[in-house]
Amino acid sequence: MALRWLFKSAFTRALVHSPDEKHQNNRQNKEGKIAQKLDSQTQRGTARSFQVPLHYPRFMKIDYEKMEEWKVDMLLREYGLENHIKGTLDEKRMFAMGTFLWPDQL
Repeated sequence: MALRWLFKSAFTRALVHSPDEKHQNNRQNKEGKIAQKLDSQTQRGTARSFQVPLHYPRFMKIDYEKMEEWKVDMLLREYGLENHIKGTLDEKRMFAMGTFLWPDQL
């Protein structure tokens, strides 16, 4: 009786649990390889991911109008938008206002 139970539990484990364990191990290996690749890209500075800052800029229209060029550039760079606008300071300010202000604030 005990031998039958042992055989049945071993057989069930082999059929039921092995594919899940294999699938989980394969998934963990793939995730590990992806994480290693991202870490190496980040260390080399080649990662092309976009990270949204935790805060939303809280400037008013008048703040953008008075903002210096380096500050506008820094703001656009922080949000990954520095490549979207190349132009004069006024064009950068208008782009920032259009991006970060609500329509009723314009």
